[in-house]
Amino acid sequence: MNEELRLYSYWRSSAACRVRIGLNLKGLAYETVPVHLLRDGGEQFAPGYVATNPQKLVPVLQHGQRTFRQSLAILEYIDEVWPTPPLLPATSRERQRVRALAQLVAADIHPLNNLRVLRFLEQDWNVPQPERDLWIRHWITEGFDAFEALLRDHPATDTFCDGHLPTIADCCLVPQVYNARRFGLDMARWPTIAAIEQACLELPAFRDAAPDRQPDAPQQS
Repeated sequence: MNEELRLYSYWRSSAACRVRIGLNLKGLAYETVPVHLLRDGGEQFAPGYVATNPQKLVPVLQHGQRTFRQSLAILEYIDEVWPTPPLLPATSRERQRVRALAQLVAADIHPLNNLRVLRFLEQDWNVPQPERDLWIRHWITEGFDAFEALLRDHPATDTFCDGHLPTIADCCLVPQVYNARRFGLDMARWPTIAAIEQACLELPAFRDAAPDRQPDAPQQS
């Protein structure tokens, strides 16, 4: 499977960050194709990109001539094609737990706070910025309260969400913590999550996937 990998990404997209982490954990080289979600009304709405992803979202992964969408499906694809190191644990029961944690972020927290929802609140309902920020903090807090409870005192929780190796749960969690910090949430409320994030960020795979280290991130003056 030596075909080129190309990732359509936006530097601050948490969904794209999940895939960047997964690709880095696998040691896979890939080309980043920036899709600026704000410039000129959003490059995701350009006809050429819509042809690539009718959902008008990032990320999209191209592997040779094949195109893959949805971050969790992409992560499971690369885990199946390149099984070492694994992004899912060995047993069905363990894999179910990891998938549930990943989906808590990807299906329950993130969709309520992504750009198209915030844009709708602003443009269609005229919700002011302070109320939009409160909305974001509310749903992250609800989700992290549950995530912390599922991690705390569970025998499988260790250095990472499940054991001694990062999984797709960690790939989802770390970008969401970035968002939490961005909107002013104090991570002291969730000590287990904070400790796992710290362990993850000690790994180059996570550090190199961080939003501020992407080629399309705004340059610091």
